[in-house]
This record gives sequence, C-alpha cells and structure tokens, in this order.
Amino acid sequence: MLEAKNIAKSYQTPRGPLPILNGVTLSLAPGDAISIVGPSGSGKSTLLYILGALEPPSSGELTLDGSNPFTLSEKDASAFRNTQVGFVFQDHCLLPQCTVLENVLVPTMVGPRNGDSIARARKLIESVGLSARLDHRPSELSGGEKQRVAIARAMIRVPKLLLCDEPTGNLDRHTAAQVADLLLEMNRTSHTILVVVTHSAELAGRFPKVFELAEGELSSK
Repeated sequence: MLEAKNIAKSYQTPRGPLPILNGVTLSLAPGDAISIVGPSGSGKSTLLYILGALEPPSSGELTLDGSNPFTLSEKDASAFRNTQVGFVFQDHCLLPQCTVLENVLVPTMVGPRNGDSIARARKLIESVGLSARLDHRPSELSGGEKQRVAIARAMIRVPKLLLCDEPTGNLDRHTAAQVADLLLEMNRTSHTILVVVTHSAELAGRFPKVFELAEGELSSK
C-alpha cells in the first residue's frame, strides 16, 4: 500500500519560499494504475520524486507498506529505492557502454540478490520483445527499444512501486502505444503499483484512474 498524506513541497528562493505541492494526499493499493496530468511546472515530477523517495517533502508523510523511507538512514533509504521502487524516465537513462542485458542487470549489482538475476533479466527482456537485442548497446536501439529496456530494468527487482516520468514523451504515436501496452501489462501481471506522469491525454486516458495536479493540489478527474 502506498500512502501519501498531506505532502507539501516548497523551495527557497531569493524572494522567499516557492510552493510547489500543497497538501497532496494519495492512497494506492497493489495493482492500482494511475496517470497524473497537469500543466508544465505544476509539480508532477516533484511529486513523483517524492513518491519514489528521491526527494523529501517539506512536510507530510509517505509510507510504502508501512515503511517511511525518509526516516531511514541514507544507506537504508538507498536500499529501499533499489528494492522497492522502479523508475522509468523520459530519456531512459541507459548506460551507453553496457549491453541490453547488462543495463537490465544494473539494479542487481548492489544490495541483496533475488534468485537468479541473469535468468530473470533474460525473461524480462523476452517479455518486452527484445531477445534478439540481448547483446546490443543503446546506440544500436531505436527510441522505443531503449524505453522497453528501461522498463525491464525497472522491473528486475520486482518493485512494489513503478514510477514513470513522461515515458512516451520522445516516442512517436505508434511506439508510445506499444510502451503504454507494456506498462499496463506489467502492472496486471505483477500487481505493482503503477504511477505515470504525462502531458499526453492519449496516454493518460489508457489508465483506469486519472488525476490532475494544478496549483499544487491533486484531484481526481
């Protein structure tokens, strides 16, 4: 269960505090899939980073299965992100010197091992349709293929929470639809909580629950 209660975030500027989020509350159960839309600068990415324990809120409480990552030591918080949360970003963030298989295995290189990581990585790569690209490097892949690798990498630890920041922003319409299909299929088969931030009304509409973030407040559409 993901619980965000009264999450607020502001940044200090020379002119004083700049409020970004104002009392955001969200409750999601395993298997839930939501999209979050809103204008540029509304704080969508900031909220995503807080949900993923990458950035602390100014106030409020966040728990995933009862654990608040912001009360953990730096070492334990890193382990929490590595094992409990998967991230997919717009620019996929693959390591250019590594093969597809090696990129998917990156999260397993630190922390506890989860069974046969190589076998799971191969299975994930097969599930995203890239078995023939196993030994290819990112420069040899299309944009859609790179994003599919990023999704496989995000799922290698079987995370409880999968967070995606504009995952189709750099893709054409057809490839974007394929990536959306893949994300929703991963959500259905793994029961991972899926949260996608997007500017795309078409992508947002694929989700059973759509939220809007505007003027620092989150509301259901």
